[in-house]
Amino acid sequence: MAILIFILILGVLVLIHELGHFVVAKRNGITAHEFGFGFPPRVFGVYKSDKGKWKFVRGSKDVETKNTIYSLNWFPIGGFVKIKGEDGSGQNEKDSFANKSAWTRIKVLLAGVIMNFVLAWVFFSAGFMIGTYQEVVDGNTQDSKILINMVAEGSPAEQMGIRLGDELVSGGNGGEVVFGNVKDVQDFINNHKGEEIALTVLRGEENLELRGTPRTETVESQGSLGIGLAEVRKVRYGFFQSLYYGLLEMKNVFILMLITIKELFVGKTGGVDVTGIIGIAVYTGQIIPLGIVQILRFAAILSINLGIINALPFPALDGGRVLFILIEKIKGSPVSEKVEQAFHTVGFMLLIILMVVVTFKDFIRFDIVDKIKGVF
Repeated sequence: MAILIFILILGVLVLIHELGHFVVAKRNGITAHEFGFGFPPRVFGVYKSDKGKWKFVRGSKDVETKNTIYSLNWFPIGGFVKIKGEDGSGQNEKDSFANKSAWTRIKVLLAGVIMNFVLAWVFFSAGFMIGTYQEVVDGNTQDSKILINMVAEGSPAEQMGIRLGDELVSGGNGGEVVFGNVKDVQDFINNHKGEEIALTVLRGEENLELRGTPRTETVESQGSLGIGLAEVRKVRYGFFQSLYYGLLEMKNVFILMLITIKELFVGKTGGVDVTGIIGIAVYTGQIIPLGIVQILRFAAILSINLGIINALPFPALDGGRVLFILIEKIKGSPVSEKVEQAFHTVGFMLLIILMVVVTFKDFIRFDIVDKIKGVF
C-alpha cells in the first residue's frame, strides 16, 4: 500500500509539472509532439488526424502528425511532454519553442514550477476543508488530543518506536494514567526517569503499547524521552477560509524550504539530512496511518520542494534553462548551442551522481538492506 501511494503521489506531482509546460506551450502556439502519462516505452496513444478524427497508435510507432499524441506509457511515474524546438532546433519555424521570444520561453519553462506551487495550495486548502489539527491556545482542552510533533534522533523515544503524529493516550503497564493534557505526560515521564515505562499511543486506527526508559539526565531541548508535545484540536474551515489558510501555509513552507536550501549551500545544515527517493518512500509509509489530511500535507510539501528545486539556476533544470535565456538577453545573442548542451549534460550527470549518493545514504540510514533480508 505504501509503495502504491508513494508512486501515486510522485506521479501526480510530476504529471502536473509537465502539464504546466504543455498547456503554456500550446497557448503560445508551440507544437507539443507528445504528452504522456508515465515514462516510455509507450503502451498506446491517441491523436487527432488532420481531418479531425481521433486515431489510435499502438506501441512506440512513429506517427506523422502535427497534432499532439496523448499516450499511456509502461512506467507509471509522472509524465513527460515533447515540445518542438526545446533542443534549439527549428529556429525559423513559427510553432517551434526556439523561435519564440525570450519571455515566452521563460513562461513555458517556469509553468511547471508554478503548477507545483498551485497544486500545493490546493492540497493544503483541501486539508483545511477536511479538518486539520491546530494547537489549543485558549485553555479549553475539550475534545483536544496530545500529539507527538518531534522525535529526536537517537533518543529513547526513537528507540521505543514513537513516531511523528502519534497520539499519546495513557501511560503505565495497564494504561492506568490517562493523559488529559501535556503536563500529565511530562509529570509521568519525569516521575519514571531511569525506569522502563509503557506508553499507549494511537496511530491511525491502531492502539500500540510502546516501551522504553527515559534518561535520568535531560538533553538540551529534548527532555528525558526526546519528544515534542502539542495539545491540539481538529478544526474545519469553509471554502474561502481554507483557500486563505492554504495560501498562508504554502508561504510558510516555501520560506522554510528556502532557508533550509540556503543553509545547505553555506554548510549550516542544522542537523538537516538530505533525503532521496528511498527516504521519501519510507516517510510515505509512516504518514499513511495518520490519515488523508497528513498525506495531503506531505504531498503539498513535496510539490513545493519539487517546484523550488526545478527553479534553481542549475544546468539541466528548468531554472538553468531560464538562466541561459537571460544570458542571451544580456549579451544580445544566443549562447552557442553546443556550449549550452554541454553545460546541461554535465549538470544532468552531476544530478545523477547526487541522486546515487543520497540514495546510498538512504539505504544505510533506513537499514533498507537489513529490511529486505528480513522479508526473505
